[in-house]
Amino acid sequence: MTGDLVIGDDDRARCFWGAGSPEYAKYHDEEWGRPVRGDDALFERLTLEAFQSGLSWITILRKRPAFRAAFQNFSIAKVAAFGEADAARLMADPGIVRNRMKVDAALHNARVAADLAPGELTELLWSFAPAARPRPAERTDIPAVTPESTAMAKTLKKRGFKFVGPTTAYALMQATGMVDDHLLGCWVPVMG
Repeated sequence: MTGDLVIGDDDRARCFWGAGSPEYAKYHDEEWGRPVRGDDALFERLTLEAFQSGLSWITILRKRPAFRAAFQNFSIAKVAAFGEADAARLMADPGIVRNRMKVDAALHNARVAADLAPGELTELLWSFAPAARPRPAERTDIPAVTPESTAMAKTLKKRGFKFVGPTTAYALMQATGMVDDHLLGCWVPVMG
């Protein structure tokens, strides 16, 4: 076991970041790195990863219930119909991250996603998932950007999506199980 694994109060070995708080442990154990499919579910993850840019992920996790309420559970159809009054409401909502560029990008991205055929967003995003690879041995083996995340970001931008760079794209890939970056020795089962 490397120093990049931590043992939780439940005696489970977790990735270095997975035991920092109850929210992190729950997210690490139940969600991060597990395959996510479905356009609305992936739109939520894409939006939250964009909102996280420049912030700590714990901030987003703690605000996630408020984000879900504010963004109608990330229903692409509902968010795509948001107008200026909704943008103003979001900017006044202390429960979410109130960044105008990120709010505008989320509404814009919903409109772009709404123009896709049902299932097309899921198919598009998952088309960049690389072949399975061994789990990283330590945190220094985990990239911030990969050729696949760079290609995903370029394709999303060509399609009209905003606020999705290669680092955000890779974080999305990690969060949704397109890649498995749980460390070697982490208790979370390998998804296959």
